[in-house]
Amino acid sequence: MLLASFWGCASANTKSAQANTGPQVVQVAVATAERRDFPVYLSGLGNVQAWNTVSLKSRVDGQIVQIAFKEGEFVKQGELLLVIDPRPYQVALEQAEAALARDQAQLKNAQLDYDRYQGLFKEGVISQQQYNAQQALVGQLGGTIKADQAAIDNAKLQLVYTRVTSPVNGRIGLRLVDIGNMVHATDTNPLLVVTQLQPIAVVFTLPEDSLPTVAQHMRNTTLAVDAYSRDDSTKIASGKLLTIDNQIDQTTGTGKLKAIFENVDNALIPNQFVNARLLLETRKGATVVPAAALQRGPQGSTFTYVVKPDKTVEVRPVKVGLTQGDLSVITSGLAPGDQVVTDGQDKLQAGSHVEPHAAGTSPAGKNAQASGIVGQ
Repeated sequence: MLLASFWGCASANTKSAQANTGPQVVQVAVATAERRDFPVYLSGLGNVQAWNTVSLKSRVDGQIVQIAFKEGEFVKQGELLLVIDPRPYQVALEQAEAALARDQAQLKNAQLDYDRYQGLFKEGVISQQQYNAQQALVGQLGGTIKADQAAIDNAKLQLVYTRVTSPVNGRIGLRLVDIGNMVHATDTNPLLVVTQLQPIAVVFTLPEDSLPTVAQHMRNTTLAVDAYSRDDSTKIASGKLLTIDNQIDQTTGTGKLKAIFENVDNALIPNQFVNARLLLETRKGATVVPAAALQRGPQGSTFTYVVKPDKTVEVRPVKVGLTQGDLSVITSGLAPGDQVVTDGQDKLQAGSHVEPHAAGTSPAGKNAQASGIVGQ
């Protein structure tokens, strides 16, 4: 009886040992290879620049008698901003007009005399010298009238300059002069600054090796550019690439590119730093997996662990076409729907048994929730 009990215990221990020496199951995170369109971006640090920045200065001398704007407001092209005392220039215009009237009267009288001199000269009453002198006087007075007309045009232009208007649609900065101040055409400081914000430009840099590819794509289509915040988390505006600079910065090995944005909501402000993302192309129907699924072999080859239907893994060599952010495009070695291991690869080898769970999901949390621990 005792002997039978001993053999029964021995048999049970043997079965337990065999169970413990069975295949070890490894908990791994997995993701599914997807077929989708994959946008290819080039990123660079950019600086926002006003489309036009105009420092308005006076073109005449005088006293400011009217300020027709408020600081920070948006103005339209041709809108009145400042008025410089126009009275001296109005007087100059009237003087020029008076001189023109006087000289026109003199020309009329000289022309009548010249017409009479023609008949007298034919009759031999006056000499050739007198006739030529009268002819010259008519020509001289004709030139004087042209000078008078030019003086009138200049006086009118000076009068126009007393009304300072906005040359562009834009936003006015802080006021730099006050009403009653004397201003001069030779002043170095501007009266005010107007910046055009719609549209607006972003100038950003890319490595010089990327510029030929960008230029090639520009010849075929218009390239889109997105502006993101400095922390690269918030999209601010969308625009399009306008041009590439004609030289490369030798100190940094980068080239400048300029993009234009409509900026309808004025979200972009001049001198603001942004991250620019240039959409170079979109690869249609690409096979995409998380970059964390890729492993490097001892010879530099790239492979990934693929979970088979029997929950074992195989080592699958792959070719990577592009890695951007946390995603990679696979050109060969994987098919859409394949499950690849994204975490736990250090415990795996070909043929290992695994218990897969979705990336970002903790198996311990799932077990605890199933047992009723979570949420109590």
